[in-house]
Amino acid sequence: MPKVQLTDALREEYDQLFASCEVLPEHMKEVDRLADRIVAEKARYQSVAKKVGSVPWYFVGVIHALESSLNFEKHLHNGDPLTQRTVQVPAGRPTAGTPPFTWEESALDALVLRGVDGWNDWSTGGTLYKLEEYNGWGYRLYHPHVLSPYLWSFSNHYVSGKYVADGTWSDTAVSKQAGCAVIMRRIAEVVPLVRVATARIRFTKKEKSDDVEGLQRFLNTLPGVFVRVDGIAGRRTADAFSRATGRYLKGDPKARGRK
Repeated sequence: MPKVQLTDALREEYDQLFASCEVLPEHMKEVDRLADRIVAEKARYQSVAKKVGSVPWYFVGVIHALESSLNFEKHLHNGDPLTQRTVQVPAGRPTAGTPPFTWEESALDALVLRGVDGWNDWSTGGTLYKLEEYNGWGYRLYHPHVLSPYLWSFSNHYVSGKYVADGTWSDTAVSKQAGCAVIMRRIAEVVPLVRVATARIRFTKKEKSDDVEGLQRFLNTLPGVFVRVDGIAGRRTADAFSRATGRYLKGDPKARGRK
């Protein structure tokens, strides 16, 4: 298949899509579940990523979600079991060693096979380019009216259209997996918010703090969110935090009433 080049125009497209990406409400719980599980295994993803140059840990994590449903007993290449070499495309991997393989052995082989070890552009555009390349350029080259669900499924950027088998296209089929970019966007939203908020911020109607101002500025970068930057973690800020993360600030009265 012909290779797509990362041009300035394509980089700008990726940047704009990522900035405007919104998780569809009906899929928020599933995307949050995936993001939480990936963050929980950060150390394991880092252990592989650091062997492949400057690869971000979350790049490995989102591929693991799409290819193997976050199962550490399956190949990162395509989800085949680690008890033998891969059978699906790419078949016969890893070529070295003797099965059963460790997840780390397989993951390293998969990333090197896809040329990730030679890639140094881990900006938003560069990362999304390598994620789309990992799955293949079929959508962009032959069905450009559909953004790749491998990146954008479960978001406002995708409705329908997918390959239901190798080389078999359907305009009406709908992906049942969250896209890599959608999960990555959620990790980018949730991790900084939760880290700051759970450590130092409490619900209040009076007290001001620099931490709250930082949280409010961050919240205002998210699609559809606007709160006053006044340093007070009151009702509007707490509600925006809850909508963005699915969690509650310390002391939020609403947390006591949830079921």
